[in-house]
Amino acid sequence: MKSLFRNAARVAIALVVVLGAGCSKGEVASAAAPGPQTAGAVILDVHKSPTCGCCESWIEHVEADGFETVSHHPTDLDTLKLDNGIARNYQSCHTAISRDGYVFEGHVPARVIRQFLAAPPKDALGLAVPGMPIGSPGMEMDNRFSSYQVLLLKADGSSEVFAEIKTPQQQY
Repeated sequence: MKSLFRNAARVAIALVVVLGAGCSKGEVASAAAPGPQTAGAVILDVHKSPTCGCCESWIEHVEADGFETVSHHPTDLDTLKLDNGIARNYQSCHTAISRDGYVFEGHVPARVIRQFLAAPPKDALGLAVPGMPIGSPGMEMDNRFSSYQVLLLKADGSSEVFAEIKTPQQQY
């Protein structure tokens, strides 16, 4: 009898793994309406080119930190960025948008996103890492690293430094 229960449990676990695997990183927009994050789960809608490898690596970085992602491949990524208040000088290769409307442009470390979401500054649009700094999450190249700044984007179009990343270890 015990082996029957063990086998049933194994089958149940296998089904959860198989069924869940297809849902972890969907290519279709989520049916959930934008609004406050649910307790525990932070979902990021990631808008990117379907062929960008560094964007996929960044997605793996944030998922390893517990974020859930849904990938989207808009035909006009530039307009999406501008419509969300991301001026050209703050842009990078991908744009993530939390379900409560904050933007995370480019290779922002997951740790910094969590810090931001814990206490979003008043009138903040989100965070940006302009360009594609070598060594930032998703842009790892051997042991090379360039220090960079994570900018706080404000509703009035201005920005200020939110975090300075001077070593690779500060990203995690």
